[in-house]
Amino acid sequence: MKTFGGPALFLDRSDINTDEIIPAKYLTEITKADLKPYILEDLKLEGFDPQGPKTKNAKVIVSRANFGCGSSREHAPWVFEVNGINTVIAESFARIFRQNMFNCGMAAIELPKADLDLIFTHTVDADATIEVDIEAQTLVVSGGGKQKSFSFEMSPFDKALVSAGGWVDYADTKF
Repeated sequence: MKTFGGPALFLDRSDINTDEIIPAKYLTEITKADLKPYILEDLKLEGFDPQGPKTKNAKVIVSRANFGCGSSREHAPWVFEVNGINTVIAESFARIFRQNMFNCGMAAIELPKADLDLIFTHTVDADATIEVDIEAQTLVVSGGGKQKSFSFEMSPFDKALVSAGGWVDYADTKF
């Protein structure tokens, strides 16, 4: 099974939509790899640089409520996938975005606002990382010499999709 977690990118805002994740003008690209340079290009957030090292090194995104809202498109999870981001943690997700994450073999983890508030205290730590254990349904946030563990829920079917590497790999083992 693939490893989930790594350096964290903190996007402290609710309602980050699919047009901010990957602008619509790039939806005509032919391969997932062609999307790579345009990740979060239209996201407006104070101090955020879509081409900066925090974005380029991120394996985990931490955000607020209603992540992935807007147009329903697989391109939004795809741009994360081709940039090595394997986990998004938020208070809630748009339903289609969340399912597209699982279908691509990536983790969409929902945590209560109080837990996210604690996690966001690590935004000052340039070395903040989050390690995710899908089977145990736990994650550990590390940074600034501190560690904090959190539990999350994931349905057995979604866990099976993520563990298999996505819908296609899951179907290959079942059908």
